Amino acid sequence: MTVRQATESDLETLFALWDEFCGPQPLPPWVDGAREQAHDGIVASLRDGAAFLAEDEGPLGFACGVRLSARLGELTELYVRPEARRRGLATQLAREVAEALATPYLRVGVADDNDAARAFYRRLGFRAEQILLVAEAGALAGARPAGRSFGAVHVQTDDLTAVERAVASFVPRLSSPRVTQPRDGWIAVEADEADRDPKLLARLARELSDRLGAVVLALGVEGAAVVRFSLLERGRLMDEYLSVQEYYGPLPPGDVIGLAANPTVVARLTGADPRAVRAAALHAASPSDLPPPDEILAGLAAAIGVEARIR
Repeated sequence: MTVRQATESDLETLFALWDEFCGPQPLPPWVDGAREQAHDGIVASLRDGAAFLAEDEGPLGFACGVRLSARLGELTELYVRPEARRRGLATQLAREVAEALATPYLRVGVADDNDAARAFYRRLGFRAEQILLVAEAGALAGARPAGRSFGAVHVQTDDLTAVERAVASFVPRLSSPRVTQPRDGWIAVEADEADRDPKLLARLARELSDRLGAVVLALGVEGAAVVRFSLLERGRLMDEYLSVQEYYGPLPPGDVIGLAANPTVVARLTGADPRAVRAAALHAASPSDLPPPDEILAGLAAAIGVEARIR
């Protein structure tokens, strides 16, 4: 039995192993195109040198990983065929991915009812850090109605090629990302998937900032009601703003202050006039007490010096 780094010629084998791992069980209903996303992730892992194949006169299992930041990697796939288990292959595959990613920390997602996998990962040294809960939005009492969300990631650079390469390697793959020409020292990145999911927009901003070592601003409207921006430097969140800080629920006082925008930090990273930022970063207890979100977004964009990408 051997474990080796996978190559382009192994792609179909990796896809087949992933399909075998999933078997007839239904894929998560909240993931749009789960199989396609998983296959795209395998391709990205392979190209980054973090996909491995175990074999012995045929494939026995595989593992893949992705580098989320300079400090955190993720073990995205790990599967060993039943007949090859209890031989240390899963452990070896996981270690190969960890060494390839070369991040101080590694995370992995496990289904809540998969007791065997959870026990295996605990033996490897993983510990529970947070629990992800999923519910049908329509069943939530008092859930906020869905509204228009959109946004853009603004990268402080004139290196268009570097931004395009970083966007192309983002996982999950973006179906039709739009990367603008540099304007006043900023390049804007937009994608339909990020418009539908503000969390994906924030994740894209974090990864681009980390990969490019750049100042990056994610600026958008959520649910046709509130405006948010996240300002990052080298993958680290430096400042954040939400026009209605407790729109999604009560927060500790420190978190409320943290969402108020810090004009000094914004000015240091973007060159903006702190007085203009302070005037544009409007707050209220309710969206009805504020101007329309498009107007707030346009004011913030003008104050910071980026193009207002309103749709």
